[in-house]
Amino acid sequence: MDNSQPFGTYAPHGFVRRVLNCTRGLPKTWLAQRFSYFLRTLAIRALKGAPLDVETLGVKMRLFPYNNVCEKRILFAPQNFDSVELGILAERITEGFRFIDVGANIGAYSLFVAARSDGAARILAIEPQPEIFDRLVYNIAQNPFGTIKAFSCAVADKPGELTLFLDPFNRGESSLKIVGSSQTETIRVPAMPLMNLIAGEGLTGIDAMKIDAEGSEDLILGPFFRDAESRLYPKLLIIEDSGTLWQFDIPELLTQRGYKLLTRTRLNLIYELQEA
Repeated sequence: MDNSQPFGTYAPHGFVRRVLNCTRGLPKTWLAQRFSYFLRTLAIRALKGAPLDVETLGVKMRLFPYNNVCEKRILFAPQNFDSVELGILAERITEGFRFIDVGANIGAYSLFVAARSDGAARILAIEPQPEIFDRLVYNIAQNPFGTIKAFSCAVADKPGELTLFLDPFNRGESSLKIVGSSQTETIRVPAMPLMNLIAGEGLTGIDAMKIDAEGSEDLILGPFFRDAESRLYPKLLIIEDSGTLWQFDIPELLTQRGYKLLTRTRLNLIYELQEA
């Protein structure tokens, strides 16, 4: 990925711009979504591998809508991107908000929180895949928040170097467990437990945490709730729903730790910590 060109170099124009104007205005219905997917396919073909510099979710991003479903969704239909999750998250953002984004991808959640907090939040964005991490860092740099700290590592049950499995058709679908395409690639990446990262950053509390680890959420939350003091329990927890891949019952663990399920979306479970 060449990010040497300044932001705005790849601004949408012509046919692609018209497609974006159309898809971003479509309602959230089945028929509208099918039409959006059709237009999206045509626009991606027209781009011929080039990125796009756009404003989306209230922030500036350079997006590569080819091998990452997240980037396609944010680019063509941001109004439908995790709208329930982001809505609940936005309602809870206050001054000094502390947010951990595990599996940050290209920064949608982290940048959303930074924008909604006017740069006053403290945000840790963690992304293990080098290619996607470079995109994350670039997108952070295009926005004047200065509130997001990015970490290039996996979050797991032990420190060291671990194998990360990549889906060549969806780079956002990387995991410490084999998931997705049968054409999975592998790389070695540094890893650390969540508690190590929190301790290293000196956090004394967490207002919200999002975990999108493609089935590895149990490797993150098991050791965390085993070792963390209750004052470190995230008040709001958004977890990718990968129950068939978990080695233990995460919903049961969260119930034992005082969490209540607020809602289940198509992709995620949203829990809130109940007051003692």
